Amino acid sequence: MGRTFEMIDLFAGAGGMTLGFHRAGFRSVFAVEIDAAAAKTYTANFGTYVFQGPIEQVDGYPSADVIIGGPPCQGFSPLGRDRDDRSRAVMNDLWKEYLRAVREVRPKVFVVENVPEFLKSAQFQTFIRTLRRSFPEYELEFGVLNAADYGVPQRRRRGIVVASRIGSPLFPTKSHGPDSKSGRPFATVREAIGDLPFEPTGRDLHLGRNPRPSSLERYKAVPEGGNRFDLARNRPDLLPDCWANKPTGTTDVFGRLWWDRPSFTIRTEFFKPEKGRFLHPEADRPITHREAARLQTFPDEFTFEGSKIEIARQIGNAVPPLFAEAIAREVRRLLLKDR
Repeated sequence: MGRTFEMIDLFAGAGGMTLGFHRAGFRSVFAVEIDAAAAKTYTANFGTYVFQGPIEQVDGYPSADVIIGGPPCQGFSPLGRDRDDRSRAVMNDLWKEYLRAVREVRPKVFVVENVPEFLKSAQFQTFIRTLRRSFPEYELEFGVLNAADYGVPQRRRRGIVVASRIGSPLFPTKSHGPDSKSGRPFATVREAIGDLPFEPTGRDLHLGRNPRPSSLERYKAVPEGGNRFDLARNRPDLLPDCWANKPTGTTDVFGRLWWDRPSFTIRTEFFKPEKGRFLHPEADRPITHREAARLQTFPDEFTFEGSKIEIARQIGNAVPPLFAEAIAREVRRLLLKDR
């Protein structure tokens, strides 16, 4: 691998992004994470000091070649529309803390990850203006990338900003899908979880639920690739009133995955089929924590700390390590040219 570069991870979560960077030849020297369980997970896997608390309370940062991180996205995400104005404003302003770290550390490269909506927001325009005014030495590349294009068995679109003061940054070349030079097909759900037992074992995060008989019958009414509209056709007697009274709308709700396609975006409540396309392709149940972690490209040996709900939140909020690794390799090329 050669030289190891030092990095700081802000809003680190469980460390999905850090894991990808570690695989590409980086070493974490400092991290910030407000969630206690996620901070424990990060420490358990990387042994790095984690400031566990609000980023506003960080007194100072060590030197590093690179800063990475994703300011919490709930203020921009469509899933965060129900938040009150004050909490949304707090979320939306956390990118300023990211730039405080950049101002202090002056890394050679920094990477920001967020929901695609961030790149369309007024806050993003302010972010870019601030960058160009306060840090004119950094060249920028930003856009929306899909993790499936980089070998992740999941369609997950993320807004990415790469800033460099040592040369023009580039996004990684797509390695999978019809638009890739290799022509390799997308990684699939089957490749990720097909070897796991259909019946959850209760071990190693392969955790099942105990659905009510009516819920189990609903699962059975949805075929591979189907959704709540199949439930309406096949078992209208089991259709909840809220869906019966809304004959149109999202096709993800109560959806079943396809074996031979990437999954849809893994969110923090993947264990609730009513929240999205989270039913197993064949078994009559939602995906387990282990299956969700696999679809996020976490290796089985990665240790998660916390309750089942806390671990689910860490999995759903994470940057897929394989996606992060593709970005990290481009960052590493820049750094090696600067030697």
